[in-house]
Amino acid sequence: MALARSIGRVVFLFLLLAGSLCAAAPEALLVVVGDQHSAYERTAQLVARVDRLKTENPGVPLAVLIDGDTFELGNAVAKRSGGAIEFAMFAALARRAPTVLNLGNHEPEFYDLAETVARVRATGVTVIGNITDHATGKLFAPASARLRLGGEEAVVVGVTIDALAQYRAAVRPMLDLTNPVAWAKEKFPALLSRAPSALNIVLSHAGVKNDREIFPLVPDGTLFAGAHDHLRFVHRMGRTVYFHSGSWNDHASVVRLRRDAERRPVWDIEQVPIDPADPADPELAAVIREMRAKYLMAEDVASVGRLPTALAREDAARFVARAVRIAVGVDAAFIGNTTFGAGLPAGEVSRVALDACVRFDGTICVAEVTGAQLREFLAGANQSPDTPFAERHGEFLFSDGPTEIAAERRYRIATTDWGMRNRDRYFGSETIAFIERPELRLKAMVAEALNKP
Repeated sequence: MALARSIGRVVFLFLLLAGSLCAAAPEALLVVVGDQHSAYERTAQLVARVDRLKTENPGVPLAVLIDGDTFELGNAVAKRSGGAIEFAMFAALARRAPTVLNLGNHEPEFYDLAETVARVRATGVTVIGNITDHATGKLFAPASARLRLGGEEAVVVGVTIDALAQYRAAVRPMLDLTNPVAWAKEKFPALLSRAPSALNIVLSHAGVKNDREIFPLVPDGTLFAGAHDHLRFVHRMGRTVYFHSGSWNDHASVVRLRRDAERRPVWDIEQVPIDPADPADPELAAVIREMRAKYLMAEDVASVGRLPTALAREDAARFVARAVRIAVGVDAAFIGNTTFGAGLPAGEVSRVALDACVRFDGTICVAEVTGAQLREFLAGANQSPDTPFAERHGEFLFSDGPTEIAAERRYRIATTDWGMRNRDRYFGSETIAFIERPELRLKAMVAEALNKP
């Protein structure tokens, strides 16, 4: 009798565990990335991660969503090859799963936007976006697409930033850009279903500041992916989930779709790191090796300095800010976060590694501010994935400055010419009187710091 009871308990526990595992199985999986910017150290690893997810979730529908800025003009291999690795990545992903690209401001890096869209479509990837062709008055790609996820169908809507200065200069005359908030107000009612069970997905490459105004326009339960600001976080608003997946392929957001008791969508998001040491897709890794061997020149791989230890992106950004502070002799230095791409390696740092870390060169500009202003600037700088959502306004500043600040004192600060031109966005004031120092260049200062003990 006791043996029978024991066996019965084991069977009950087994059935309970099996039921829990079945209940936990997602109805669909999405892999979401954005702001990849030709991050070849992790591109083949990202494709291999998709393979791993398919293996770990047999029979579960899977799709890949890319939220703009796949290409990087400052990457020597990408520029000289015309984005050959990115197009190979698109094809590799499309062979594995339905893949959707939302157009960002860096998509027309190597070709005009019409040709870029045609080339991406040729790989099997679906392209969406709300950028209008100035010549025809028509969108370069449809604003939305239907995405089959097994027995489910989702609508995916794409919207992007309207800041013309952030697109490559040569293509600007070809583009008609619409304010993303105004566009969403006009188009979302027809594009997004209000049915509680509907699968609504928004891919926004418009940045947090615009997205905050778009939130009220999406139905509750929307999966809302953001990009453009190079941020990483997850924020829930009722049943709607808003998230950014980071940049430079350093993370991917794995989204699991489940349904609640009322069949309403529930989105669970895990942000998984992608490491250069992770398993890589062999075919794409071979393409990357081939392109590097073909297009990297001696000056690209020449050393510009060295580091005793590797620096992750955030640490590298603070290293750069400190290098500027010391070289210019100011009290604090501030650099916009999207200036930075990858981190910096240990040992010899090549020109191509420096370019991957510090994406843009520029002159340095200096100004005087009050102690109260400096406190405010420093308090909003050096954000991380743990920064409270209420304190996020989109792009931010990496900084290096004093720990003690006297309110009655005035302080000298430095930033780049980009920071100076966009001081209202970064510093919250158009009245800060920056003086440009054209003899001081950002990358030269970083190289100098890399050559100091």
